[in-house]
Amino acid sequence: MRASLLQIVVDDTESVDSRRQRVASLVREQAGADLVVLPELWTTGAFAYRDFATEAEPLEGPTYEAMAKAASDAGVWLHAGSIPERDPDGPLYNTSLLFSPAGELAATYRKIHRFGFDQGEAVLMGAGRELVTARLLDATVGLATCYDLRFPELFRGLVDAGADVLVIPAGWPERRREHWTLLARARAVENQSFVLACGTAGTHAGVPQAGHSIVVDPWGAVLAEAGPGGETLTVSIDVGKVAATREQFPALKDRVLGLPAPRR
Repeated sequence: MRASLLQIVVDDTESVDSRRQRVASLVREQAGADLVVLPELWTTGAFAYRDFATEAEPLEGPTYEAMAKAASDAGVWLHAGSIPERDPDGPLYNTSLLFSPAGELAATYRKIHRFGFDQGEAVLMGAGRELVTARLLDATVGLATCYDLRFPELFRGLVDAGADVLVIPAGWPERRREHWTLLARARAVENQSFVLACGTAGTHAGVPQAGHSIVVDPWGAVLAEAGPGGETLTVSIDVGKVAATREQFPALKDRVLGLPAPRR
């Protein structure tokens, strides 16, 4: 699988419409990739809390339309990062969109763990409730978003659902960049899975972003890592390495805690 992670620069002076057009053009340039991944909340900025309500859009809104067309034009699977979704019957959600090479919506994931400690996203958005995986090419992809990275039980649940590639869009702050790299590698090692973690660059509402999108293999080796600015990270991964790693070092078979209770 050839994957491209687009580390989008979010500039507070750029309009959402302009950024949407710019990102669609970048996606089209990735023709030849199998999977393209965008960051979290790149339309607004992950820390631009005051803009969430005004910039929120229905699931099949302008970002959906632009990204579906871009995926189709490029002929790629596109994880379009996430958007502030306005559910007509409920709250806002931080929702990820996965499109097929035909431009069809293949999966959505509403972020389960909301960041903010009773502020920002944690109070402005609803929490997702479902783990989401999707089958593409020869891989089962597990979807998570940013702050989810700190909760290992979510990823173990994705692995139990068959995931061998974990895709994590994020808007991670620069001041905690070391955690970003550490946790991405930890999730790869403990789940013996590939991790594709795509972050934003630039500054969101005064909060400098970490960048440093990263691809990690099932042994925890960093296959590629971006710098702090706008960058495209492209790497080829052998999904078959997941099964080989789990067979060679069968730690997942030795689990004791967290397994379903035996029937009585």
